[in-house]
Amino acid sequence: MATSSYDVGRVDSREYDIEGGGWIAFAAVLLGLAGTFNILEGILAIANSRVYTGHQTFVFSNLNTWGWIVTILGVSMVVAAFALFSGSELARWFGIFVAGINAIGQLYYVPAYPFWSLAMFAVDILIIYGLATYAGHKLRDA
Repeated sequence: MATSSYDVGRVDSREYDIEGGGWIAFAAVLLGLAGTFNILEGILAIANSRVYTGHQTFVFSNLNTWGWIVTILGVSMVVAAFALFSGSELARWFGIFVAGINAIGQLYYVPAYPFWSLAMFAVDILIIYGLATYAGHKLRDA
């Protein structure tokens, strides 16, 4: 009688890694890019660049304060993007949190830069979708 080299009842966990793995990598890369853009926007605001008009009305405080807020948010997004590649559940939730905060923050920029802020809002929604839908299955099965 011939022996078989595989187990009939065993399921290889690598089959599950294929589903959603692309979305997680996509979300991590987009999170890193959005964070980099936020860092650049924050530096421009802190440096009183001519990209932003100086006499705009902000929700609170001035352009310098908003620059620091956006810079800190951008650094948090880049950290979350790198942490996602570790496969941590905490990194997933942190990525969802910072993408959500950035989505809300981008809505404040709609009067000044409507196309850019709505495009970044859509990117944040894609990040949240990728992390909320697919990352949980991959991290639970690992």
